[in-house]
Amino acid sequence: MIKTALLLATALAACLSGMALAEPVLLISIDGLRPGDVIEAQKRGLAIPNLRRFLTDGAHASGVTGVAPTLTYPSHTTLITGVSPAKHGIVANNSFDPMGINQGGWYWYAPDIKVPTLWEAANKAGLSTGNVHWPVSVAPKGVTWNLPQIWHTGHGDDAKLLDALATPGLSAELAAKVGQPYAMGIDESLTGDQLRGKFATALIATHKPQFLTVYFAALDHEEHASGPDSPAAKAVLEKIDAIVGDLVAAEMQAHPDAVIAVVSDHGFEATHTAINLYRPFIDAGLITVGADGKVASWLAMPWISGGSAAIMLARPDDAALTERVKTLLDTLAANPANGIAQVADKAQIAAIGGNPQATFYINLAPGFVTDIYRGPPAPVRAKSPVKGMHGYFPGPANLQASFLLMGKGVPRGKDLGMIDMRAIAPTLATIMGASLPDADKLAIDLQP
Repeated sequence: MIKTALLLATALAACLSGMALAEPVLLISIDGLRPGDVIEAQKRGLAIPNLRRFLTDGAHASGVTGVAPTLTYPSHTTLITGVSPAKHGIVANNSFDPMGINQGGWYWYAPDIKVPTLWEAANKAGLSTGNVHWPVSVAPKGVTWNLPQIWHTGHGDDAKLLDALATPGLSAELAAKVGQPYAMGIDESLTGDQLRGKFATALIATHKPQFLTVYFAALDHEEHASGPDSPAAKAVLEKIDAIVGDLVAAEMQAHPDAVIAVVSDHGFEATHTAINLYRPFIDAGLITVGADGKVASWLAMPWISGGSAAIMLARPDDAALTERVKTLLDTLAANPANGIAQVADKAQIAAIGGNPQATFYINLAPGFVTDIYRGPPAPVRAKSPVKGMHGYFPGPANLQASFLLMGKGVPRGKDLGMIDMRAIAPTLATIMGASLPDADKLAIDLQP
């Protein structure tokens, strides 16, 4: 089967739009970038000339259907593997931690990815590789120069941790060229993005990686804080556009034959109500809370992911427990005030490539968002602490992600229509003269 997949990938590479292969690739992610913000920039009052350039000088998708859940870490792992979260293993942002002992730890570590990545594919094809702040990038295979994404508390020691996990000496080398230290991992501000952009530009100029991933978080951060259509979010995107312009210029100087891709992980829904799923589980005796307000034991537990939540069972094979939890979820879903659009079972979860560990998966209606654990007194419903959210099941237009492509061999002004997020990684692999035989989808047709 692997041999067949390799033959198919080779044949596809030979016919893909007739474009020259083995080109360098710069992959830029703007977290939360909606396709309409670029395609309808003038209508939305956005001045983003560098991103708009991709529409005329390159190809773009009218929208990208994402994965379940539409969260940063699962989506970014799909973007560099071409498979669903069920296959690559990064099924949420945060690892499952029912007892709260991991201090909010995220899926930092690339060895948790269960399939080959674009970094590995490029390295195997003989290309040098680099990374600046891409999610799930601690200790990845195949990365030559790495500045991974990780943080703990924001204390000064976080900088030492990041430096210890980065390519030895790389942070100091680039800091000397930029003139200031690298950004703290927890910093999701525009200033943090601008600094990472300078480091990425310096990395391109200094080492000329033939495949480089760069990630920017400030737009997503602002869309959560003030809403996806807010003036503040638009202002952040305009500043990120300038960073993109600098990166494109640096890449084209280092590699005149390069192909540049801009992607995002998801869109956004405006929110109004937070749903505390822990409260009914506590009331039903499925979660036991100690005198200190912390979880003491559990039989079933929500694993929240923004606009959805995986429901985990301590004994997944216990039929009586499964039925007990199903009855609770059905009761919650019957009340429209709780905003539960769907309670997915195992078969439905598998059909959308979601978390295979979950027994059930709750998807919320637009406007509703799952709340973090706040202890027993917290009510089921409250005002949303954020004004924008994602993490819902993929499909709705507001949750669509972006894909822009420009460079050697890419047709000018081509609208690719709606695409599947899983097709992006094999497309970029083909451009680099590499292959991802485990990808779920074929490369995108880039014929003029």
